[in-house]
Parts: sequence; C-alpha cells; structure tokens
Amino acid sequence: MKIYTIRHGYTNMNKKHLYNGQIDEDINEEGIKGAEEAREQLKDMKFDIIYCSPMIRAKHTCEIINVNDIPVIFDNRLKERTLGILDGKSLKEEGLTKKEFYDYFYKTNIENFEELPTLFERVHSLIDEIKQKKYDKVLIVAHGGVLSAIHYYFNEIPKDGDLSSFKQANCEVLEYEIK
Repeated sequence: MKIYTIRHGYTNMNKKHLYNGQIDEDINEEGIKGAEEAREQLKDMKFDIIYCSPMIRAKHTCEIINVNDIPVIFDNRLKERTLGILDGKSLKEEGLTKKEFYDYFYKTNIENFEELPTLFERVHSLIDEIKQKKYDKVLIVAHGGVLSAIHYYFNEIPKDGDLSSFKQANCEVLEYEIK
C-alpha cells in the first residue's frame, strides 16, 4: 500500500507567518492555485480513497484536487493540532523559539496546547486503521502538524526530540509505503 499526503493550500495566516491551529480558515487565491497545480500532479493516480481533515482549508483543497470523484472520508483525527496561545499568533509574539513550541516532541511547559505525543497518537491510530484495509493507494489531505506525525510514523523520531528537519510545504505531495 502507498500513502500519499498533501498539505492544504496556502492561507492568509500562512502568508503572515501566523499559526492557524484550530482556526478554521479557508485557502486564499495562492492556495487555490497551488491546489490546482497539485491536481495536475495527482489526476492520473488511481487512489482508492481520500482521507481528509474536516477543517475548511483541507476540505477546499480536497475539492479542488479530487477531479476523479474519489470517495472521501473526513476524519477528526486529521484536524490540525490545537495550539492554545499560538492559535492566530506567531512565535515571535509569544517570545518562543520554534523548537520550544512546535518542533520538540517531548513534553514542554507551555499551557493550553496539544502536546506532540498526543497528536502523534491520534494520527498514528488512523494510519494503523488504514493499514488494515485492502487499499493500494490512499491520499491524505491534512495540515503541517498532522503531516509531521505521519512522516514520523514512517521515520524514527530523533532521540533529541527535535523534529525541525521535516516540513511539508503547502500543496506538496509526499509518498510513503506500507509493506
């Protein structure tokens, strides 16, 4: 089985370097264009199913790329991480480094956000479920934090917990294989 992932199209908050988290923002014109370009890359692939975050930026991206009317399952496990104090803000505003907040796997002391182990657990439960199906090709449309969890499902988490070496760009498609 092959699992393909795509991050939602660009949003206004992405443009301003603000974290969306649970803010349910739609993609902008640049995001629509990126999704249309991704559609060209994906249109001849024969996906069995698409799993998609129910958040509007992922749903809109999915609508654009799904030209072959592939069945879509919206799954809450693919929602972006709750970022608490960072929802709608930048790291700079809160005086945090990226590693302190976003790219450090192990427990931090920042309040009101979903710890990465919790995010990874919910996303990994979905991948474990998908593995039990008889699909050949699956497409997942989701968010940066969720896609990081998928990446580290297939790749070892660094011993120091620093996850900053991985980032999936908006509308970038990556491929993973389950053997």
